[in-house]
Amino acid sequence: MSNTRVVVTGLGVTSPVGGDVPSTWSALTEGRSGVRLLEEEWAEQLNARIAARVAVEPSEVLDRVKARRMDRSGQFAMVAAQEAWRDAGFTVPDPKADPEDVDAAQSGVEPERLAVAMASGIGGVTTLLSNYDNLVEKGPRRVSPLAIPMLMPNGPSAAVGLALGARAGVHTPVSACAAGNESIALGIDLIRLGRADVVLVGGTEAAIHALPMAAFGQMMALSRRNDDPEAASRPWDKGRDGFVLGEGAGALVLESAEHAEARGARVYAEAAGAAVTADSHDIAQPDPAGAGATRAMRRALAENGLSPRDVVHINAHATSTPQGDVAEALAIRNALGDAAEQVVVTSTKSLTGHLLGAAGALESVATVLALHHRVVPGTINLDDPEDVGLDIADKNRDLPQGDAVALNNSFGFGGHNVAIAFRSV
Repeated sequence: MSNTRVVVTGLGVTSPVGGDVPSTWSALTEGRSGVRLLEEEWAEQLNARIAARVAVEPSEVLDRVKARRMDRSGQFAMVAAQEAWRDAGFTVPDPKADPEDVDAAQSGVEPERLAVAMASGIGGVTTLLSNYDNLVEKGPRRVSPLAIPMLMPNGPSAAVGLALGARAGVHTPVSACAAGNESIALGIDLIRLGRADVVLVGGTEAAIHALPMAAFGQMMALSRRNDDPEAASRPWDKGRDGFVLGEGAGALVLESAEHAEARGARVYAEAAGAAVTADSHDIAQPDPAGAGATRAMRRALAENGLSPRDVVHINAHATSTPQGDVAEALAIRNALGDAAEQVVVTSTKSLTGHLLGAAGALESVATVLALHHRVVPGTINLDDPEDVGLDIADKNRDLPQGDAVALNNSFGFGGHNVAIAFRSV
């Protein structure tokens, strides 16, 4: 394994609880939910009529003409990516410049050493469905000529790559709800393999639409607590009845420690390890024994010689489903052994809902900030907690000073498991 250290130098989000990193972090630490009742007419016949829309519409941030050329998922990705890029101390190239003219002097990094990995679980589903409606109702001439680049899953990563002038590779992991974290794992690998010095990683999702919600509803996956939206997402609570669909994006700038030091960059944390495993159990249900998740956590730690005793915090996948929350708790106990007793566990999905392919990226941002600020946001709606053998924070909890490691878990339909280990700096 390469001994190249990878660090996090930039963070960006657009989420159901905030339009950027500062507002999102404030909402998480203040326990403010982003779940609301859907007011649209199309939602009236759904079993689950609640969701977590972004707090700030991308049209308020992006140039309107450029935004119209992207699917909503692409818009989210661009908002988060630009914030992360600037937060890392880089300059967003002039959008009017010829891509051939984008160089290190403009962006702050050599284009041939810059890569992008922006994940999505579903891709441009709203573009696909709206253009199909146009086709059926108005004919083929009313289908947008931009429909394909807007609906393709790699549309957001391509748009971000073009905006930043990335030439070391533009990638799109698609692994359901594990996709955002898989992009981070890929970014770490690209730097350790020497294929890039800087990788902008993240995930984006925009699937709050009648068809995806009806489909999830038919699977009995969504909470039906329509009369009390803010209390609907309740990981580990005995009254949980499914997840709440959310939307948004998260982005992180990963950089080799050598490159970051050379330019005097501020470092949030080290991206110390990552592991990807598969259950080979079921297309939708998690392995009840949590074996694949256990392997992912163990490998993420072992990759950089870390011990379970180093872990002080886990931002769990914990979506608020009856089976998933229990299986993950078992996996955490198996992965960490006796050390699990000292770990503060939380689920920020209780506040943001479940952002599918963007979940891992948003929650990795929260995990990095928890290490950086030494505080874990509490899990809300734990009125009657199930005994899962973990120290689950139901209010903000301080983390110890000194060297510390935090894990972020993401699991997805298809049996995908990804664990990312971050270490304090």
